[in-house]
Amino acid sequence: MTMVEARDLTRRFGAVTAVNRLNLTVARGEVFGLVGPDGAGKTTTLRMFCGLLEPSSGEAFVGGRSVQSEAKAIKDRIGYMAQKFGLYTDLTVEENLKFYADLFGLRPAAHKRLMAELFAQMRMEPFRNRAAGKLSGGMKQKLALMCVLLHRPEILFLDEPTNGVDPVSRRDFWLILTQLVQQGMTVLLTTSYLDEAERCDRVALMDRGELICVDSPWTLRRSLRERCLEVRSLDLRATRDQLRVHPAVLSADLAGCSLHVLVSGEVSLEELGRIAPEAQFREILPSIEDIFIATIRGRQIHATP
Repeated sequence: MTMVEARDLTRRFGAVTAVNRLNLTVARGEVFGLVGPDGAGKTTTLRMFCGLLEPSSGEAFVGGRSVQSEAKAIKDRIGYMAQKFGLYTDLTVEENLKFYADLFGLRPAAHKRLMAELFAQMRMEPFRNRAAGKLSGGMKQKLALMCVLLHRPEILFLDEPTNGVDPVSRRDFWLILTQLVQQGMTVLLTTSYLDEAERCDRVALMDRGELICVDSPWTLRRSLRERCLEVRSLDLRATRDQLRVHPAVLSADLAGCSLHVLVSGEVSLEELGRIAPEAQFREILPSIEDIFIATIRGRQIHATP
């Protein structure tokens, strides 16, 4: 069943088109990621699905209902976590939850039961009486998610939920999302962490308000026409500069303790080895980041007059 759908969804701010004729669907129980650089239109898209922004044209549907004409019917079925969620820093964790339970109109018995479940699921019981302002970044994100989940939404919209959060907290956050999806929830999120895109069932790559491609991470990684090489050397920057002069090298970028190099199919590893004799080459399956870099650069090349 389709839980989220965009049909030619467009949003303009004056002369700027933030989202341009977007078409996509998200199925029930799916983790769907909107991936792209700043200014790609990810947050604008999410806000239109949540009814916080009116589309300039096109339609958005959530749970089979039109966001434009049936906003009230959708409100109780969704949870939205913005990049900067409205936690009250001078209130404790428990007081924040009680405040949001009142906003959702939950009965005391219901919100007491749900709070107990969320404290256990998020492992936040030791922090119940701590002021929200004194929580770490990862704990604040957990608390924000707890507030969003209080009314048990069917569809969860998350805008850059792990932005600025340490790696351990990011891992814990994704474990929680996995549990929620196993319980039947649908998740649509934006992220600028391309390694997180690998965790999604499907991803949509966006650039300058337009949808570039949509597919599973595995399919996208196998769809690249160029070859991807992992290159290691003692001086990665020098090796990168050596390789970039070769016409078959489309890009060479640092990726941790190695380089990821995209090359056209005809060049051999032996030929590249003569340019950078100190380097070690290995052909690998490209990451989502490699796919995104190649796609964006390809669009830039074709856009050049």
